[in-house]
Parts: sequence; structure tokens; C-alpha cells
Amino acid sequence: MSTRTEHSTVRRTGTRRPEGPSRLEEFIDAMIDLGQTGQIFGEHGIGKTATFFSHIAEAHPGTALVYVPAANLTPDDLLVNAPVRDPATGELVLRQLVMSQLKPGRPFVLLIDDSLQAGDTIQSQLMQVACNWTLGEHDLRELGCVGVFLTDNESQAETSARRGDLALLDRMVTMRITANDTSWRRHLAAEYRPWDLTEVFALWASLPATLRQLLSPRTLDHVLANAREGFPLRWGLPIVDGERLRLAEPGPDGRPGTNRTTEILDRIARAVGAPNPPRIADPVRQVVRAALRNRWTVLLQGPPGCGKTELVRETLRQGLGREPLYFSLPVTNVEDLCAPVPSPDGTLDNLLAAKFTGPEPKAIVWDEYNRPKDKAAFAKLMEITQEWSLAGRRIENLRAQIAVQNPPYHLGRKLLVSRNNIAQASRFTASLEVEPEDIPANEWLIDRYGADAETVLEWWKHDIDEEGRAWITKRTLERMIKLHRRGLPLEMATVYLGDGEYAPVPLTALVDRLRGRPVTGLRELARDVDAWEARLRRAAEQFSEGGADSDVVHQILANAELSQLRKHRAVVTRLVALLPPKLRATYLVGASEKQQRFWTEVFMAMRKR
Repeated sequence: MSTRTEHSTVRRTGTRRPEGPSRLEEFIDAMIDLGQTGQIFGEHGIGKTATFFSHIAEAHPGTALVYVPAANLTPDDLLVNAPVRDPATGELVLRQLVMSQLKPGRPFVLLIDDSLQAGDTIQSQLMQVACNWTLGEHDLRELGCVGVFLTDNESQAETSARRGDLALLDRMVTMRITANDTSWRRHLAAEYRPWDLTEVFALWASLPATLRQLLSPRTLDHVLANAREGFPLRWGLPIVDGERLRLAEPGPDGRPGTNRTTEILDRIARAVGAPNPPRIADPVRQVVRAALRNRWTVLLQGPPGCGKTELVRETLRQGLGREPLYFSLPVTNVEDLCAPVPSPDGTLDNLLAAKFTGPEPKAIVWDEYNRPKDKAAFAKLMEITQEWSLAGRRIENLRAQIAVQNPPYHLGRKLLVSRNNIAQASRFTASLEVEPEDIPANEWLIDRYGADAETVLEWWKHDIDEEGRAWITKRTLERMIKLHRRGLPLEMATVYLGDGEYAPVPLTALVDRLRGRPVTGLRELARDVDAWEARLRRAAEQFSEGGADSDVVHQILANAELSQLRKHRAVVTRLVALLPPKLRATYLVGASEKQQRFWTEVFMAMRKR
């Protein structure tokens, strides 16, 4: 369960569950009372961090929670030597400055999250904190610290270290927890009122342990969030290393067994009375708008060149009324996000990049998300996507974050992207696998390039097969149009594979179309509408399900863009009335709201004729 969701829920309800505190809450209270360092291990997504945010605010009013994500730390974040002027002598002296969060001005609990994911230098600093509650020359107790906790998942797939030093282990009280030791059910029940989640919780409890681990409380939270928006529930399941998480138990040989994903998600949908559509129209724009409404972090994975990033930026721009913040991860450094600097009060403060500051509404696009320049930049990014803060400082009025990435493989070729694990992947409320047809780039091409774009798109739709269309992205189509206008060979616009080889797509038909070879498209139907109307009448008289001419007209109408249909509305109304009903019905299936409205108006006009 996300920290943001659980913390906000407790703030709204202000209630404790009737059966008393959870086992983790009791442990937190005991360690604070005893002044002992607490170490907590548990699977990802069960509400460890969320429990600290909610419980400290609820049970220890007046006490701050200082949250430090260890995976995001660099050696100079916690402690740094810096020259400062001695107030007594006026001379410059070398002092050790600690991060400003450790001086909140009131009692505080220090939570070091993902503590095993920190590097070696940070591990040494954390050892001093855990053992002595000190950091360099600073005593944390004197700064107001009343509790120190370290949390993480022990899985080797998600951590970079394992504590084995007995001198360190002897200084801590360690607790292993499961999902049953946190109060995630109470907070989900409050978050999703008026739904009754009793049946959902019963379903979750009835699953085998391996499936409960895959469908963690955090992931279940995301599934329910998508259900509430009417989205496919599978969007709540994370994309791990390019593949959608499957709810399948491992078989005796270790391979995944029966895939129960559809069954389980359908049962959750029925339990809350929500739809679980296999897909929705215009999914990218719909999920980006939902992200702005609900303050979501969203992951979009799709092939290169299909227009994902541009559509995301355009939709965010429309929703915000201003440009979103944009970062391309291959060229993003840690210093582009924040940098630690000495502050006048003798602490180490972090300056945020100017674009993160200010009260205006913000949304962030993380482009090429799985191609980070280095681990340090990606680590900082993890704090923003998880906690909506940077170096411990909240980013004011941040309303949505959209990460865009390519899959590990496309067209049988490996792309140079990094791997992730389920702990990283499950931070996103919605994770979409985007197909080229989900991006309405065709309309953009027509608006920008007119008749040339219409010709190129007709070739793309009619003259090449599915594999060819996968090689010719919308980005490639735009290059083709530009090269055609300059009289340059179109082959140069396709993907170059090396050694003189280009993408294996025949271009002869496109060259012929651009040179004016007779073809049949919507423009051609409009020019000779009387003849085509006569053809359709003959086909309707001879065959109840239409004939070859009916199929031609149907295919042209089905593949036409909305702008083209609107331009030739009168022609479309005349011809569609003569098509078999079963063909007409297909125009509403899977169509966007605007397309459905257009066809509904056409059908109403057709009945009046």
C-alpha cells in the first residue's frame, strides 16, 4: 500500500481499528519506550513504511517522522565536512554538517527505509547511527531523536547487502513481519468507501502464500484504484522486466503454473461491483487524466517511435494549463535534480532544481525511464516516484508523474534498457503496455502534413502486413513525408540495421501512391459517390451480407481517421446506410468517445433519410 494513500486515509478518518494496534505498531511503541534501535524485515508492499507515517502521526502527536530512503543516499547526503566561520573567533574551521532533516526542531523518529540497498559508504554511516544513535560528531538524542528504525526486504533480488557483522547486529532488536502484522486492511477499507471490501479481503486471504506475495497489499491497492476509474484491473499489476506480473503459482519444476490472473481480477471486480474491461478507448489520454485527478504515478511501456511521450506531454499540458516538467533519464544527473549545500544554521541542506519549486501545479514526465544515466540519478528518482519528495523535501503541488519506457525486446531485437525488480515496479498505480494503435498519432500527422499524410497512412494501413507496420512507426512515417517533400529516397527514412540493410519493408506501393497511381480511399469514394452507391445497392440486392464492394467500403470507413470521416460526413452517411448491419455495428466497438458520437449521429441521420 502506498505511503501517500495510507497516510492521507488516517488523517481523514482519525480512527483506530477496534481490535487494537497491529503487531508492527506495538513494536514501534516498544522500541521508542525502550530507546532501542529497531530493525524490521518484511516483503515489499505490505505497508511497513506506511505504518510508520500513519502510526507516528496518530499515536505520537508532536513527534516528527524523519524519513530517509537509504537507496537514494549518496555519501555526502547525511554528513559532510565543510568550512564554517567560528562565531567565537571569526576564523574558518572545518565542521561536520548533518542533513537538515535531522534537526526538525522537535522530537523525531528516524526511519531509514530500504536500508540494505545503500552502498558501502552509506552502510558504514548507518552502522554508527544504528549502534550509537550518533552521526559523525553529532549525537542524535541531543538533536531530538527518540527512535531509530531500519526497514527492508531481505530478498537478495531486491537488496545489495546483507548484514552479517555481529557488532552491528548485537545493537538492534529485529522483527520479521508479514502482511498480517500491518493495518493495511483498515486503511484500504477507509480509502475505498462506500465499497465493502470484506469479500476482497476474504479472497486475498484464501490465496496460496506465493500468490499473496505477488498480489501484495500495495498492488491490491493499485488494482482497486484502477477498478474505481473503470479501467482494466490488470493495469494495477506491475510490469517487471518488461512483462506484466502473472498471478501464477510455481509448479514442482519451479516454472509458473496455471495463470490465475484473469480469474482473480474478475472476482475482485465482481466483489466491488466494478467493470473489468479487457481494454478501453484512448487509454493513454484516459490514464494520464486520471493521474492528474488522483495524484497517481503511471508507467507507460511501448515500442519506440509510436508517439507515447508526445501524447503524454500534450495531455498533461491540456490538464495543467502549462508545460509539464520533462526529464530524459539518459542525460539526467543527480545534480539536475538536487544538490547538498551547507546552510547558515550549520546543517546540510539540499537545494532542489528551480523547476521543482514554486506553488504552481506540476506534473513530471520521466522519459526513457529504464535507461538511466547512472544508478545515483535513478535512486533519487525512486524517492520522487515513491514519496513525492526529493531529498526529504516535498515537491509542492505535484499532481502526477508519468514514466515512459521501451520494452526489453522489440521486433526480435534486444533494446538497451535496464532491468527492474518487483519492489521498484510496484510503485506505479497504473502500468500500461501501449500499442501503436493506442496513440492517435494519425490525426496529428494529417493535421500537420495534409494530403501527403493521408496517402502515407493509406499505404501503411492497406499495403503492408502487420510485421511491416511494426517496423514503420509514426515517427518513421513523418520522416518519410519529409523526405518525399524534398525528393529524397524514402528508404533512408526507415530504420537502418547496419551493413547497408534497412528495415525489411517493401516501399514500391508507397512510391506508386505518392506518384499518383490510382487507389481507392475515402477521397476517391467521395469523388465518385454516385457510382459507389449504385455498387452497394447491387451488392445488397444480391447478397444479404454484402459483397466485395461492401467489404471495400467497409474497410475504408473502418480505417479512416475521425477528421477524414467528418470531412466527408454526407458521403459516409449515404454509403454506410447500404452496408450490412453487422458491418455497421463494428464501428462502435472499441471506439473512442468522439468516434462513438460521430457514428451515433451518422446512424441517426441515416434513419431520417
